[in-house]
Amino acid sequence: MYLADYHLHSRISPDASCSMTEMAEAAIRAGLDEVCFTDHVEPVAWNGRDPVLFYDWAALEREFREAQAALGDRIKLRLGVELGEACLDLPRTAALLAEAPPLDFIIGSTHILSDAFDQVDLYFFHPKDEAEAHRGIRDYLELVRRNAEWGGFDVLGHLTLPLRYLNENQGFHMSFDGYEAEVEEIFRILIQKGRGIEVNTNRGNTPLPDRKWLEMYRRMGGEVVTLGTDAHTPEFVGRAVRECQELLRECGFKRFCTFERRELVWHSL
Repeated sequence: MYLADYHLHSRISPDASCSMTEMAEAAIRAGLDEVCFTDHVEPVAWNGRDPVLFYDWAALEREFREAQAALGDRIKLRLGVELGEACLDLPRTAALLAEAPPLDFIIGSTHILSDAFDQVDLYFFHPKDEAEAHRGIRDYLELVRRNAEWGGFDVLGHLTLPLRYLNENQGFHMSFDGYEAEVEEIFRILIQKGRGIEVNTNRGNTPLPDRKWLEMYRRMGGEVVTLGTDAHTPEFVGRAVRECQELLRECGFKRFCTFERRELVWHSL
C-alpha cells in the first residue's frame, strides 16, 4: 500500500505554525511514502475583498528546500499550494502564479461565501437555523461550480467543506442530501476538464466528500482522486489515509494519484 498525504500546511500558511521539516518528520513516523505541502495562496485577503499584492514565494521555496535537505532521502517530498478563492480575482491569481516556483500540485478550494453573505469565511459562518445553513450551502456550491468551470488547478479540494464547520464546530446535523444536481454538475465539469477531486480525510472525522458523493463521482467516470489530511499540526499528518484508501476501494476505485510537476502519477489501491 502506497501512502501519500497530499494536503499539508506549514508555517508558511497563516493558520499553521510548524515547519515543513517538522511535518515531514511526522509523516515518516506515520509510515507515509510521500507528502505534498499545500500552503495557502489566495488572490484576496481572507476578508474576501482586499487584493493580495505580494506572496513570499522565496520563503515557501526556502522552507521546502530545508525539508528536502533534512529528510529528502527518507520520504518523497512534493511542493504544491492550496489555491483559494481564485475566481474572486482571476487576474491577480494569474499574476501570483506567474511568480511561483515550479509546483507539483495545486488544490482549488473555496472557503468564502458570496456577497449575499458578506463574503464571510465558512469558519465564521454561524447560521441561526438549518434554513439559513442551507442557503449558505447553496451559495457555496455555486461558487464551487464557478471554480470548477475555471479549472486552473489539479483537484478540487474538500467539496463538502461547509459540513466540517456546521456539524463538527456548531452542532448541526447537516448533509449535502438534496444537492445531488449541483454536485453532479460540478463533477461533470471537472471530469470534462480532466480535473479531479480530493478525498480530504478531515483529520479522521467524516471525509470530505463522503461515500455517497465518491460513489457518484465514480459512476460518472471520475477517476482522478488524491488523499489529504488537511493537517496543520504534526499529530494529524497521515490521519485516516489508510481508511480512506479502503473507502475508495469500496466505492469502486482501483487507483489514486499523486503529482509531479502537475503531471499525474498513478498508484494502485
